[in-house]
This record gives sequence, C-alpha cells and structure tokens, in this order.
Amino acid sequence: MAILLQIKSACKGYGEQILLDEADASISDNVKVGFIGRNGAGKSTLLRILLGEEELDNGEVIRHPNLRLGYLRQHDPFVQGETAMDFLQRESGQPSWKCGEVAGQFELKGSYLDGPISSLSGGWQTRVKLASLLLMEPNLLLLDEPTNFLDLRTQILLEHFLVNYKAACLIVSHDRTFLGATCDHTLDLSMGKLTAFPGKVDAYLEFLQEKKMHEERSNQAVLAKMKHLEEFIAKNKARASTATLAKSKEKQLGRLELTKIESAQPVARIRPPRITPRKGPALRCKNLSIGYPDRTIASDVNIEIDHGMRFAIVGDNGQGKTTFLRTLVDSLKPVTGEVRWGHGCSIGVYAQHVYTSLSEKQTVLEYLYQNAAKGKKDQDILEVAGSFLFRGMHVKKPVSVLSGGERARLCLAGLMLSDLNILILDEPGNHLDVDTVESLAEALTNYEGTVIFTSHDRHFTKTVATSIIEVRDSRVTIYSGQYDNYLYKVNKEIEAGERELASQKTKIPQAVAKPVKPEVAVPKNVDRDPAKEIKLVEKSIAQLDSQKRTLNAQLPKVTDIEELDRLEKELVQVTEKLSAAEDLWSQLNDEIQEL
Repeated sequence: MAILLQIKSACKGYGEQILLDEADASISDNVKVGFIGRNGAGKSTLLRILLGEEELDNGEVIRHPNLRLGYLRQHDPFVQGETAMDFLQRESGQPSWKCGEVAGQFELKGSYLDGPISSLSGGWQTRVKLASLLLMEPNLLLLDEPTNFLDLRTQILLEHFLVNYKAACLIVSHDRTFLGATCDHTLDLSMGKLTAFPGKVDAYLEFLQEKKMHEERSNQAVLAKMKHLEEFIAKNKARASTATLAKSKEKQLGRLELTKIESAQPVARIRPPRITPRKGPALRCKNLSIGYPDRTIASDVNIEIDHGMRFAIVGDNGQGKTTFLRTLVDSLKPVTGEVRWGHGCSIGVYAQHVYTSLSEKQTVLEYLYQNAAKGKKDQDILEVAGSFLFRGMHVKKPVSVLSGGERARLCLAGLMLSDLNILILDEPGNHLDVDTVESLAEALTNYEGTVIFTSHDRHFTKTVATSIIEVRDSRVTIYSGQYDNYLYKVNKEIEAGERELASQKTKIPQAVAKPVKPEVAVPKNVDRDPAKEIKLVEKSIAQLDSQKRTLNAQLPKVTDIEELDRLEKELVQVTEKLSAAEDLWSQLNDEIQEL
C-alpha cells in the first residue's frame, strides 16, 4: 500500500498559538480518513499546508510522485452565464458525453445540467463541483466540512460517492454520522499532536474514554500503594529491627510512577433556558399558504404543535424550510391563511444570518448580560459564555472583531441565557464543533419548552427531534414516522435512482464502480419457494446480528492497535453481510406479498 502523503515533525504556529508541535502522520492510498479536532485546533490550516498554500515553520510534507490532489473548494469557481455542462467541460477537459455520464450519478440532468448554473441552489452547485472532482480522477480527496448547508438528499449522494470512490480521502467534518458512514480511519488533531486510529470516529472516541478511565484507575491503585508504603516507612524506619525493611520499601516506593494523563480540554456544558412548562397547543397553522407576492411555495398548511414538542423541519434545499420558519416568526407574511401562537408564548429566533444584525459596539459580555433572563448570576453568564468558547479575555472582545462563526455562537449563547419558552432555530450547529453540538443537543433535549428547528446534522436531529415536519412538493405536513423512518425512505429513493441509472447501461468510470455486496447463500432452483428462503435468510440475519453485537462489545475493551484493527475489519465484513442479508430479506418479502 503506497503512502501518498507523509507529515514528519511538523511545526506550525501563529504568535503564541501552537497548532502543530512535532506532529507526524501519513495517508495511504485507498484509505478514507475522518479528520477531527476542536474548533481552532488547526485542521483547515493543515489542509492548506497539504495543498501547498501555506508553509510549515519546521518539518516537512513528503508527497508521492503520483499524487493527484482533489480539493472541494468552498468558494464558487463558476463563470457568469455558464451551464453546469459548460463548467464540467471547462474544468475537466472531458467530452460532453463523459461529463453527462458522471453528472448523472449526482442526479444532474435536464435543466439542472443544461440550464444556467447561477439558478441552482447551493446544494445543487455542490453536486456540480463533486462531479467535476470525479472527472479529474484524483487519488486523494481533501474535503473541508463538505456537508455544511447541504440538504439530506445531497449528503446521502455525497456519502454514496465517497463510499464507492476507489481513492484516498481526508475529510474534515463535525458530522459524526457522515464520518461514520464514509471513513474507516480517524485522524485527531489535539494540542498540536496528530493521532492516527485504525477505526471509525465513534470507536476512536470510545477508545479515548476507555483509555482515560483505565489510566485513572491505574493511578488510583498506584496512589493507594504509595500511601501504604509511606505509612509503613514512617512507622518502621526508626526501629533498628525494621530499618532495613523500611529502606527496601523506600526503594520500592521510588520505582512507582503515576501515568501522565494529558490535561483535558474544556468540554462544553450548555444549560437550556429555565422556564415554567406549559400545556396545550403552542402553534396552529390554518389554511396557510407561504411564499412571496409573485410565487407561492406551499399551500393548504394545517398543522398543530403542542407545548413541549421538538419538531425538526426536513426536506430538500429550495423546498421552503426557511420560508416556512420565517412565516412562523412573522418576518414573512402568509400569502393566505393564518399563523396563531398560543397564549403566553415567548419566542426566541436563531436564523442562519441573525448574527449580522448584532450591535458592533457591544462586547461579548455586554451582549450576554442584555439577553440574560432577570436574576441570572454573573457566574451563570460566564459559564454559558465559556461553553460557547468565549473564555478569559475573549468575553471582553467587541462584536466588531468577531468572526461570523463567533457571532453565531454568541447569538446561541444569548438564547440559552433567556427565559423564552419557544425556540426556533435554523441550522444551529453549523459553526460548532462536535463536542459543542453534542452539548447543545443534550441541552435542547432537557429543555421543557418547544423547539422548532432545521438541521443537516443527522445525529443532532435524531437526538433532539420528537416529531418531524416535511416540506416537499409544495406541501408542509407532519410526517407520521420517526426520523429513522424518514432517513430510510430517502435512502431508498436515492438507491432506486441509482438502480435506474445502472439499468441504462451507461459505462460508469472505474473510480466509482459500486463494490459487490456479499451474497447470502440461499437455495436456487426452478421451483423456488420464497417462504422457505426467507426463513433461511432470517436465521442468517440473527447470526450476523449476534456477531455484530459481540464485536461491538469487544471493541471498547481492546487496547492493542493490531487487535483493534483486526476487530474493526471483521466488524466491517459482518456489517456488509448483515446489510446484504437484510436487502435480500426485503426482496423476498416483496415477492411473498406479490404472491
């Protein structure tokens, strides 16, 4: 296995801030690596170094002679007036038939491919950029927060693309679900050091927790032993009869050492607003139509939301999720119908660009004092500020010098200090790291008020939402199933589209040819009996599921890297077989229903 990139003794800093401190890592071909770390740890800086846009202070980056880097750019590289097809041909130099073939894998067809690219939403433009990457056939992809602002369907398409792409990837993302679906290795940047782990991000985080607990238990045992020896020595060193033994114990005490545990970085501890719970309807939409004077986005909206519910608004980009939220908070008037909030509702809003309206002259602390509920103590306000990464002298920063991400965090911190009983949040996790998103999800789960939110982070949505509202095809309706059911439905729709594409017998480039799923053995003969076959498959599913649970239970207990790598590979194989068996069960079940 060739090493495409090697980072050796890398050092990088800005003033007193050290981002890389003698850091080492390597990336091999065909390996997909999830790159994690706190906000400000230096992940984006390292990507720029790998791209050659910045230099190391010390150390080196060794590149394989055959390295072909592909980078998903955050800015738009489009020319005014060009179509997606024009862009793909211009960027890749490939003929139109080849560009159309690859674009089809991202559902870029018809007006999406041949119409002006400027008319496409951000998610569809990202699909165009991904198709362009594929046409260039790099052997190492660098992706920096690729899921930001992507809708669920585009995220899943991107997942399929990455899983099937036969090349190496280094992916920076705060979305644990996305990393878990696409990456089989993890790279962590923490306190200037790079740590490589041969497993998925969830297994790595569990491994860290187990390692820390093991070291703490070991230190407790050593401390107890030290105390026992010190007491023995103190009692016996003055006696002639036991002085020799006391000296022996002193030598034994000198050999005992505590395991050095790196000081943990501060962990976000976000507390939800404290409110008096209410009952009954919080919101009623009656015969509501939403949109603009020249265009109606959705009509015939009739929904009711009770106090204490947490609704996730789901749907593709461009379908009207933000328009619906704006109508609820009266920043956009209904086309027809009415939005009626219940008695005693106090509403707080976090919009994607709400931070642009902050007073430039206020400091962080002044803003938080202004938005805090009456009676909030100074310590409570400082704790909330710290949980959103405003610590020490940072609370005295004026808003004018804050970045967009810092302003967004400041707005969320202000909401958490309020006594509002309704929170309407549009993509609240976009500017937060993994730990802070996790803490925000926990806070909203414990919140006794009502939450209506949008989020492209599936882990966050699954954790927080108790109900789903779907915006699709000019309709806004309460979805009857749970969020997992909704994810399953969208996956099936995408897979159906991919099967349709494959059935057209277009020649798919080798770089994205889908891997063959492991087959589950079933008897094959002319007189097939699906009912008998499905029983065999069910037994196979039960066995595979048991194996998977056993492996998942073993993983956190393993500390040897080679053994951990072996178990991870075995878990991947078992998971693939289980997935194939479940697919086969579904097919057989459909046959039985038809019969």
